[in-house]
Amino acid sequence: MSREARREIGFLLRELQEGVRLGMPHSRPLPVIGPACHELRVNDATKTWRVVYRIEPDAIVILEVFEKKTNRTPLDVIAACRQRLRRYIEAKP
Repeated sequence: MSREARREIGFLLRELQEGVRLGMPHSRPLPVIGPACHELRVNDATKTWRVVYRIEPDAIVILEVFEKKTNRTPLDVIAACRQRLRRYIEAKP
């Protein structure tokens, strides 16, 4: 991942932390993972990156970062995100 892509992701995550609601083309809902889950979309020089996250009242929970290679989110990424989300919810006080 290039430095520019990392900066863009960091900027977008900061916007989310400050309460900005991002829409297309930067973010889209990803309800297949769970409620309040979304996907950041960042184009790099030669690759496209995705950051799957969940918006919580006190945090932005990052569930996965991956290189987008197909039109659909890979099933293994969906399964991993669901499992991480479940563990996060179970660990909350």
